[in-house]
Amino acid sequence: MSDPKPQKMFFKIEEVSRLTRIDKDTIESWEKEFPFLQPGLTGSGQKIFRAKDVEMIRRIKELLDQKSVTLAGTRRKIEEEFGLKPPPSVHPEKLIKTLWQVRDELQDLARQLGDKPKKS
Repeated sequence: MSDPKPQKMFFKIEEVSRLTRIDKDTIESWEKEFPFLQPGLTGSGQKIFRAKDVEMIRRIKELLDQKSVTLAGTRRKIEEEFGLKPPPSVHPEKLIKTLWQVRDELQDLARQLGDKPKKS
């Protein structure tokens, strides 16, 4: 039987822990493992989670309890089920090549600007 969905909009980490039956340390470690779990902060610096985060945490627990699903598999499944898209990865060599091209273009522009006669 499934737990009822939370009715509040925001939850403190203690409430999330109680609702999901997952200890705070595990939830905090999942924040690092699952980039889409990004709690907000109150003015006093206390973590707050959205109702959607609570649903995701429950689903993560459910998937990991199956033992046949890896962390990476769980991450992909959550992203798929909740309509989340991971940021596109860029190969480091492609990034370096693009940065070199930008640098060369900026140097060309600087040379062109340096060649123009100054107006007095």
